[in-house]
Amino acid sequence: MELRIGPMKRGQRTKLTGTRGLRGAALATLTVALAVPVVHGQVPYERIVGAIDDSESWLTYNGTYDGQRFSPLDQINRENVSALRPVWMYQMGPRVGLEVTPIVADGVMYVTSSPSNVSALDLATGRPLWTFEPQIREDLRTLGFPPVNRGVAILDDMVYVGTLDARLIALDARTGAVRWERQVADNALGFSFTLAPLALDGKIIVGTSGGEAGIRGWIDAYDAKTGEQVWRFWTIPGPGEPGNETWGGDSWENGAGATWLTGSYDPELDLLYWGIGNPGPDWNGDVRPGDNLYTCSVVALDPDTGELRWHFQFTPHDTHDWDANQIQVLIDAEWEGTPRKLLVTANRNAFYYVLDRETGEFLHGKEYGYQTWAEGLDETGRPIVIPGTDPTEEGTLVYPSLQGSTNWFSPSYSPQTGLFYVAVREMGAVYFKGEAEYEAGEYYLGGGERALSGDEAAGKIRALDALTGEKRWDFPLLTPPWSGVMATGGGLVFGGSNEGNLYALDAESGEPLWDFQAGGASRANPITYLHDGRQRVVMSAGTAIIVFGLRD
Repeated sequence: MELRIGPMKRGQRTKLTGTRGLRGAALATLTVALAVPVVHGQVPYERIVGAIDDSESWLTYNGTYDGQRFSPLDQINRENVSALRPVWMYQMGPRVGLEVTPIVADGVMYVTSSPSNVSALDLATGRPLWTFEPQIREDLRTLGFPPVNRGVAILDDMVYVGTLDARLIALDARTGAVRWERQVADNALGFSFTLAPLALDGKIIVGTSGGEAGIRGWIDAYDAKTGEQVWRFWTIPGPGEPGNETWGGDSWENGAGATWLTGSYDPELDLLYWGIGNPGPDWNGDVRPGDNLYTCSVVALDPDTGELRWHFQFTPHDTHDWDANQIQVLIDAEWEGTPRKLLVTANRNAFYYVLDRETGEFLHGKEYGYQTWAEGLDETGRPIVIPGTDPTEEGTLVYPSLQGSTNWFSPSYSPQTGLFYVAVREMGAVYFKGEAEYEAGEYYLGGGERALSGDEAAGKIRALDALTGEKRWDFPLLTPPWSGVMATGGGLVFGGSNEGNLYALDAESGEPLWDFQAGGASRANPITYLHDGRQRVVMSAGTAIIVFGLRD
């Protein structure tokens, strides 16, 4: 087998290394790595469109473009999941806890770790085939978020990673060599990448972190082959653009609206859906009167041009940091006797929404988590805000906390049960308002919060009727979770907890069927795939990726 490493750029290195995994794979030198037979295939756009039928792979952040994080695989099911056990483990090293969703294609698993490293692992053993470590600037600015990376995108023969210092890099999927690199924004001003990019037809879509630094947010598209920018959608409209009138004075210039989580896509409608973050400053709304579009919204964009087709704002004039960077889940179902293309989402503000994804029309909304800030939603989906719930200098107790009733971790939808599964956080906070003066590259908050914890906080996995938002069951957790869930054709829902418990629940009833104590907090989303005809489930704990399978 011939292996070529392309020309490297200064300050970057690609390593071919090995590690000792759970199955006893010996430390590998470069020579051994060269001898490892890597099945290198192509992952064209058409293959990603049909990902639901590609049982050997996990090709996008949520498995499929629709954001359902559902797999039809049923080899592991209610009857045998109790026999699940580790097959191999890969330790990322003594870094920040993992929030990565692995990508799996053609015998290789692609994972990221802090600060912005990418590793390709042999799917059979966990042996590293190559590792890419970009040199990150020493004066890195990560304001309002830990130095994490949530994964890569794959398209054709390249994998794509965003870095904490706001670069987008394309790597050769086979070798890890840099194919192109683009400096997208200035990290000194607070811009950063923590999301997994989204690969479409010939384009790589990314969004920025940095909402607590008073940035002006955007969603970008880049040519997958060359790295040239194709379009930019500004989440905070400028003068003369629709929506700018919802910002008082020049507050739009530092309006935030970060876009730090991966979007969803409908190939049939050819529409891209992306959640938008909170306005800036976070807690002092006096300096930005108005609804502050398009913050705390979902936007539907033309993926070829970036043109806005429609938007829906969940929390107008947000003063509690309840951004809408949750996963937008696309489902097709009958609504009031008529087939509809729907978008459903559990928002950070404690309400569950059903929208028409062709038009953005609000169809239904319901409280799914404990909240004390709104009486409900009106007929347009606008919240009916309870007076006196804004932050004050003395402090105002409101549920949920700024961490929300849910957060960045993925929900799941099962077409078999018709249920929407979401990890719920129930904790309040005392919100304070303070002075807000913008200074480039510094926090722009206008206040703060003191979260209620201990006995005043709770966590659970909650199953909702996907069309009504009615609760079907709860699975209680010891503390509010930071890990997402995945439903499968085997009638299971997989998840993890802060206490290191990885578990499988009955998708119909919520009954716990399997538990594994991994020894470290779980802060990522599960995936599943087939390898050599056997289903595997991948979860993380602490700094380890753990692959599970059934006993022989």
